[in-house]
Amino acid sequence: QVQLVESGGGLVQPGGSLRLSCAASGSIASIYVMGWYRQAPGKQRELVTTMTNGGTTNYAESVKGRVTISRDNAKNTVYLQMNSLNAEDPAVYYCNVGTIINYAYRDYWGKGTLVSVSS
Repeated sequence: QVQLVESGGGLVQPGGSLRLSCAASGSIASIYVMGWYRQAPGKQRELVTTMTNGGTTNYAESVKGRVTISRDNAKNTVYLQMNSLNAEDPAVYYCNVGTIINYAYRDYWGKGTLVSVSS
């Protein structure tokens, strides 16, 4: 019931910044939590950050202080501002939302956007 489209990935130099966007459509009113995950080649997918519908945020220790999650409810869009990018950050970044409908929880995922870091 929810479709997600990520954008904003690309190639940046070490120390550079990127702003990722995730536009949601469908059953928007059922969304309880939104967040970002990432997966590098040869590694498992890991949490970057989450934000509940009430605005409570959570950040992985590896990105804390360098990453900020925000949202624009009018545009049904969540953002990921990333600063001071380093060799730990290259990965495919995935937008994720969790919905609750009649006490049933379900996850939805975007297709991902690639972030590369190189000098």
